[in-house]
Amino acid sequence: MTLVLIVDDLPAMAEQYAYDLQRVGGYETVTALGGAAGLETLMREPVDCVILDLEMPGTDGFEVLRTMRQRSLDTPVIVYTGTGSYDRCIQAVRLGAYGFIDKSEPMERVVHEVETALERARLTGEIASLRKYMAAESPLLGDSPVMRKLKDEIARVAPIPSPVLIVGESGAGKEVVARDVHRLGSAPKDTFLAINCAALPENLVESELFGHERGAFTGAATLRKGAFESAGRGTLFLDEIGELPQPAQAKLLRVLEERQVTRVGASRPITVNARVVAATNRDLEAEVAAGRFRRDLYFRLNVHVLRVPSLRARMSDLPELVDHLLTSICTRFSIRRKMLDPQALHALMAYDWRQNNVRELRNIVERMVIASDGEIIGPEHIPQEIRDEAPPTIGSSAGEPQSFLELKAEAERQIIAVALHRNDWHITKTASELGLSDHSSLLKIMRRHGISRDSKSGS
Repeated sequence: MTLVLIVDDLPAMAEQYAYDLQRVGGYETVTALGGAAGLETLMREPVDCVILDLEMPGTDGFEVLRTMRQRSLDTPVIVYTGTGSYDRCIQAVRLGAYGFIDKSEPMERVVHEVETALERARLTGEIASLRKYMAAESPLLGDSPVMRKLKDEIARVAPIPSPVLIVGESGAGKEVVARDVHRLGSAPKDTFLAINCAALPENLVESELFGHERGAFTGAATLRKGAFESAGRGTLFLDEIGELPQPAQAKLLRVLEERQVTRVGASRPITVNARVVAATNRDLEAEVAAGRFRRDLYFRLNVHVLRVPSLRARMSDLPELVDHLLTSICTRFSIRRKMLDPQALHALMAYDWRQNNVRELRNIVERMVIASDGEIIGPEHIPQEIRDEAPPTIGSSAGEPQSFLELKAEAERQIIAVALHRNDWHITKTASELGLSDHSSLLKIMRRHGISRDSKSGS
């Protein structure tokens, strides 16, 4: 729920505003009597918006704004005044306030201003997150709405040292997401250690994760550090966490709570500092209900959850993914870069990628590269099982509900992305083919859907 802070030195005014904001806007509210108390509350509470009186004794509204700027507090602020001095309100806006209102304004107008300030703060946060992605190369490809949302969530979660749970279908890119959490975190130069829990022999799980002393069991000829120690201050990525045996789940829970491990055969605990990022393609809630996964461990892991969309939910990203895969595969094979025939792209977009998502797409593209002798990959080079597949429903799958408007937007984005790819990103030619009035109309649609390709330009 949205938390609004009202800062005013008059208790009656502050309480009345708090009551009216709860009644009309449905917000949770908190009051602070004076500027100093307001700053203390901002440092202590997760405030979403501030309504600030300018005229207060001691620390007035202007000083609050200056201090917020010095401390890099970016909570949106709406100043209010009963003096009618709009010059002072303009001065407050220059100091960082979002806007201003008169104390006599109806509460419906105040609620509207709060909503607008919150939406602006949300958009500013998304832009900052995406700029952070643009500042450094990310292997996480795609600019569809669901991928932009995921990238924004990664950028918000990455600096926080709490555990992260990544959920998604097999082959959707959960490890790529985990690596981006590490890359955008507080220690990107430290170790990123990936452990596949499903591949660990049951009798060696604890040894692999927590280490063992020499002679701890038959075959333990030397001391061995476990994954938590080896990861140091970096990130420990526990893939397929749902496959972990229950005895190891209990010990993992203790490590997460106490930040200490005890090697097998040892009695002295060792402090560990690695951040844990876990991933699963299982429904852990169902696993908990079935008694196969510890409820307390599940709630300890899912503090921050990142949901990786399936390829079916972001088919408008497929042209970009194929383009990237063609480049990387041809480079790895030391052959000239091949091009994909538009009809072949249509066939790929008509396929329902349920088996292994992006991983399956990578395998198919590699097979197509090998099957084609020339520089053009045509429909005849696509594996038969892909060509025989009936066209799927656009955009959605079980577990990924989308509204009609979201489905419509994704379908429109797919049409534009495929047409641009077919015309080698020639804007005027694509606009003409789609029956648009001019290239400006196409550019407007592209901007609305966040479609761009800096490496090529149309005319």
